Amino acid sequence: MRIFLMVTHDEFLNPFLTRSLNSNAYKVFSLAGDASNRRYYRVVLDHQSWVLMRWEPFQPENYPFLSVLNHFAKNGVHVPQVIAMSPQEGLVLLEDLGDLTLERKFWESQNQEAATEFYQMAVDEIVKIHHPATLDQSDCTAFKIKFDTEKFMWEMNYGKDNLLSGILKFQFNDALNKEMANIFLDICSRLDKEPKRIAHRDYHSRNLMIKLDQMSVIDFQDARLGPIQYDLVSLMRDSYVDMNDAMAKNLINYYLEKSKQYLPKDFSREHFDRVYELQSIQRCFKACGSFASFYHLREDRRYLKYLSGTLRRVMKAINEFPEYKTFADVLIDSGALERKYESL
Repeated sequence: MRIFLMVTHDEFLNPFLTRSLNSNAYKVFSLAGDASNRRYYRVVLDHQSWVLMRWEPFQPENYPFLSVLNHFAKNGVHVPQVIAMSPQEGLVLLEDLGDLTLERKFWESQNQEAATEFYQMAVDEIVKIHHPATLDQSDCTAFKIKFDTEKFMWEMNYGKDNLLSGILKFQFNDALNKEMANIFLDICSRLDKEPKRIAHRDYHSRNLMIKLDQMSVIDFQDARLGPIQYDLVSLMRDSYVDMNDAMAKNLINYYLEKSKQYLPKDFSREHFDRVYELQSIQRCFKACGSFASFYHLREDRRYLKYLSGTLRRVMKAINEFPEYKTFADVLIDSGALERKYESL
């Protein structure tokens, strides 16, 4: 997150911050947020700073952000500390984790291996989420929603509608529509059959913050039950970095070693890898749908540059499954792989 604008205190921010910080000498700066409707601010007072999150009013007892934060924290996951909140105004004041994301650390490293230590720290956090946090069956919103066939299908159709039909204007006839629907259903139903753990849902390098040599997790409010491969694909086949296959394989091995005590006795690495490739098709195509939708629906061009690399990941994974050749053909015939998206 980057500071880009000092903002005026309004009728909500001013009294809340004055009350929470016991001072009115603070300054408030707007932060560049993610693609959601949440807004973020950095609050500075003397030599201290905090992050203010602003969303719609909420009820603390069933607010996903707080429910997941508290559940993760209880199970050792590093998340920002809540300093104060005003539920009726949709305000939460949080510990400031700084501006150093895992994405920035990756690109600042002289080579990918130099970033491995930090990626292992990220894996350490996801192990806690997938296993101890899942085994702790307490009242958390993450247990109440899940990745099932219907949700996976919605995500894949989002990619089809916004990228293939939307940006690329590819025409589907009835027969091709039916064949694509059958392929999507096969992918999604196979994924749905996998054992489910708590999945962060957006476990990529922009949602992992490094402060004082500690990795912390943010943007976890959409956590839900799903296959372990969902988060692993999000991290190792992240659209925002260009991790090589060797580093990704080493990190997968590290994850499995750290998870050894939690894996079933009949764990099959061959099956795990197969599901990982299957999940790569679904998760990466969903990401393409998101990037395309930002432009297609609201002309936000910031994410267009990530489409080509993410589509190459989709295609590489599809090629592991000859039965999905029609999907590969559509990507080729639509021009999805050659299109210069940044020139749109």
